[in-house]
Amino acid sequence: MSQNEAKRLAGEKAIEYVEDGMIVGVGTGSTVAYFIDALAGVKDRIKGAVSSSEQSTARLRAHGIEVMELNHTGKLALYVDGADECDGYKRLIKGGGAALTREKIIAEASETFVCIIDPAKQVPVLGKFPLPVEVIPMARSLVAREILAMTGGQPVWRDGVVTDNGNWILDIHGLSIVDPVGMERDINQIPGVVSVGLFARRPADVVIVGGQPPRVL
Repeated sequence: MSQNEAKRLAGEKAIEYVEDGMIVGVGTGSTVAYFIDALAGVKDRIKGAVSSSEQSTARLRAHGIEVMELNHTGKLALYVDGADECDGYKRLIKGGGAALTREKIIAEASETFVCIIDPAKQVPVLGKFPLPVEVIPMARSLVAREILAMTGGQPVWRDGVVTDNGNWILDIHGLSIVDPVGMERDINQIPGVVSVGLFARRPADVVIVGGQPPRVL
């Protein structure tokens, strides 16, 4: 089975968690794109969506799905998003698409976080995928030095990438994250860090691994 087929199956399986009248939190990325396409098939059952990126907003609106502001919706019942890595405790690395801050905000606002991945994203220990950190531009070098001293990982500026919030991304290479909750907390304390792409304090509630058939963890 191809990776894209696994992503499609995971995205379509997540539709089972969509209930009538919901406002659905929607993440970002290639697997989520399949979920958005499937969501279009039930759009008459939902009130609308809250989107984590301009990219997803455009795809939702192209399907005629109303995109709403989180400040106006209050707490959400469901958030569906992908991940770059997922460990056995449903803790995640996210941010390959540079939308980690808005994704983390929507995850925090949601009662149930359903993560949809292909099997290649499952790992025993987080960190093989470079850990994204969104930073205020003027703090890029400061944050990079602090993270190098703190973790031993090698920060690399994702040159040319500007987030939807107008910030920059550092990707931290060479990590083996044995304490994701602690590292998330510590990196978040560095002045200039907007958010770190560790979803460990608030992990996924459900993980759907694409396959034939998809597996629910």
